[in-house]
Amino acid sequence: MLTREDNDLVTKVGPGTPMGNLLRQYWIPAMMSSELPSPDCPPLRVRLLGENLIAFRTTSGAVGVIQNACPHRGASLFFGRNEEEGLRCVYHGWKFDVAGNCTDMPSEPAESNFRTKVHAVAYPTVERGGLVWMYMGPRAVPPPLPDLMANMLPEGEYSIGSYSSECNWLQSLEGDYDTIHVSFLHRGSITPEETAGPDPKLDPAMDYYALKTRWSRFTIADTEVGCTSGCNRPADDENTYWRIAHFLFPFYAMIPASYANVSVIAVVPIDDENCLRFHVHRAAGGRGNPVNDIMHEGVTTGYHRDPSHNGTGWLDRFNLVGNRRNDYLIDREIQRANKGGLGYSGIPGRGQDGAVTESMGVIYQRDNEHLGVTDTGIIRMRRLLLSAAKSLRDEGTVPPGVDKPELYRMRSICAVLPNGVEGIGATREFQYEPVVSAPAIAAEAAVGGS
Repeated sequence: MLTREDNDLVTKVGPGTPMGNLLRQYWIPAMMSSELPSPDCPPLRVRLLGENLIAFRTTSGAVGVIQNACPHRGASLFFGRNEEEGLRCVYHGWKFDVAGNCTDMPSEPAESNFRTKVHAVAYPTVERGGLVWMYMGPRAVPPPLPDLMANMLPEGEYSIGSYSSECNWLQSLEGDYDTIHVSFLHRGSITPEETAGPDPKLDPAMDYYALKTRWSRFTIADTEVGCTSGCNRPADDENTYWRIAHFLFPFYAMIPASYANVSVIAVVPIDDENCLRFHVHRAAGGRGNPVNDIMHEGVTTGYHRDPSHNGTGWLDRFNLVGNRRNDYLIDREIQRANKGGLGYSGIPGRGQDGAVTESMGVIYQRDNEHLGVTDTGIIRMRRLLLSAAKSLRDEGTVPPGVDKPELYRMRSICAVLPNGVEGIGATREFQYEPVVSAPAIAAEAAVGGS
């Protein structure tokens, strides 16, 4: 368990905090490209790491992210006119480009050069694979984007879903690295016989074994960019079923899947008490989850792919229909029947995860926990984050992976191996992609930034 002091250190992300400073060392996926669908479209409110920002797409298509408050007298630039390569405050007409430069100040005398002395805080952005990435760190020249394979696929070969969660980012991320809960929360009412069977050709994630034996042992191995968890349980008398998952700095999870799967989850802190999740995976041959496709009042209860359902407030992006105000749409009759993908919890879609992670409170006090063997991966992930945040704070040590994008060329694994074989080491060659195709790693030029 964590002490109260360490719990605060590892969860709180505002400007100047140790964890906030660590996260700012990395590129951050800030929004879907589809949230700014066209040049000169309406601006977007974006809160990240406790900062209120305004995103806009210029006439030429570049994305800018600047401070919410106009540097003149603090009016919100959300109400600004997005026109001719800049965002113009409607209060007095001051206009700013993607780099935060004031390009026009029509309220001042024509001979004034005051506009050259005014600057808005702005952050560099890069678009790749349907996401807009933002760098909020201290470097004048940002580090390279991470080589996350799911975010480096050609147009049409990837799928992105998102949803927000009303709890601290680390609580949400811990749910992804907690691979044992799948056999209960999401699959507790499903029998092994209801899956495709113990043939990996038929069942890519091989749920059969996870449902046949719902307890598991765990091994953990550190990597250069995080840690790898090996959840293992009996497959049959002679073999062991391994589910290999990864935590990658600072907020990525790769959950167990098949050899062919390419996916990543990013859990991005909105502020201390809210987070935004991006799920990116290879679209072709992807394995669907019908639980996530249930519709309620015209909106999916699972991953959102359509920004038109979003509101315009700071916390109105990709909200779940099932939430704490309606008890996550729990159906006690379905729960009592205990059948199908909803039966165990009675909760549809991603509300299953929300109900457990958000009901802990917005920031769970981890000194109340009683951790078991199956929490080994979560314990290690917390320690790595704490160590990296303290090393940056106390010694200025650059966190893992910031300058090594190739370390992110990883994938999760499910495998059936002979008893006695250590699964993490035995599948190492399948966990890494040593070479990424040239089109995927084409040079990216950051735009904007102070």
